[in-house]
Amino acid sequence: MVTELTLGEIAATLGARLVGDADKKICGIQSLRSAVGNQISFLSSPAFRADLEKTKAAAVIVTETDLALCPVDALILDDPYLGYARISGWFENRPMLPVGVHSSAVVDATAKISDSARIGPFAVIEADVEIEAGVAIGAHSVIGCGSFIGKDSLIAANVTVYHGVTIGQRVLVHSSAVIGSDGFGFAIDKGRWNKISQLGRVVIGDDVEIGAGTTIDRGALDDTLIGNGVKLDNQIQIAHNVEIGEDSAFAGCVGVAGSSKIGRRCTIAGGVVVAGHLEMADDVHITAMGLVTKSLKKPGVYSSGTGISPHQQWKRNVVRFRQLDQLATRVSKLEKSIEMAKTKNSAD
Repeated sequence: MVTELTLGEIAATLGARLVGDADKKICGIQSLRSAVGNQISFLSSPAFRADLEKTKAAAVIVTETDLALCPVDALILDDPYLGYARISGWFENRPMLPVGVHSSAVVDATAKISDSARIGPFAVIEADVEIEAGVAIGAHSVIGCGSFIGKDSLIAANVTVYHGVTIGQRVLVHSSAVIGSDGFGFAIDKGRWNKISQLGRVVIGDDVEIGAGTTIDRGALDDTLIGNGVKLDNQIQIAHNVEIGEDSAFAGCVGVAGSSKIGRRCTIAGGVVVAGHLEMADDVHITAMGLVTKSLKKPGVYSSGTGISPHQQWKRNVVRFRQLDQLATRVSKLEKSIEMAKTKNSAD
């Protein structure tokens, strides 16, 4: 975390054109409405132009188009939102654990832990775990036998990483996430369920973020694979043997059933359910509350379901929906009648 930068330093790092005082000190970032003093802000949407005109920020990141509306110093970028994303990391205020292993942590003698790692209170590090340089493991988190945590990854408090999980470099796992639990596999025999042991692993690439309460099941035989750069929001369920391609992003409450394969750079909005054993091409985008029941072989935007409507209107439409089959039959009969009438008229 940095405490202070000049506008000139920020402009140089972002590759932005500066209109204003290069020596002005910047000590933080805030929204256009809330920024005061030496804080910088940004305009990412025309919807907030009214806030720009009244802002008390020290400087604002804007496009060339909005420069004339900016009442303070400005940094000119084609994509102010991306500029904001890069700046936000400089002012990160997440508390850091001290380097070393807390006295209350339980660490197996066979675990290999870098001298620069940070192991929090009451964390449990089981046998044959390997933790690389710069890793932080939060309080009460458990790292199961034989798991690997790559450089500069952060495992927040109360995370459970089961046995044999591989986590890459610069991965952020938020609280209450569970990685490597058993996939949902059972075989029926005379009306009774027989558990199928889940023998695969979870392998997570570099620069991945996993939200709070998200669960990723281990593979039944083949591994569950999360590619580099994947971003998973809170309360997502990833079933066994799922593969997610690089730089895909899922919003909250998505569920992906077993053995489905998601391509690269896909986005899946909140509440989407993806059925099992499907394939999704690269650059597929699913809108909120969608139900994916078949493979999507071509890139593009896909939607399903109906949007919200007034209750009485919704009830009438439910009745109409239930009558669709009958209506289709009636329309077909009408079309045939019209065609027969045309044929008769032509003959006359």
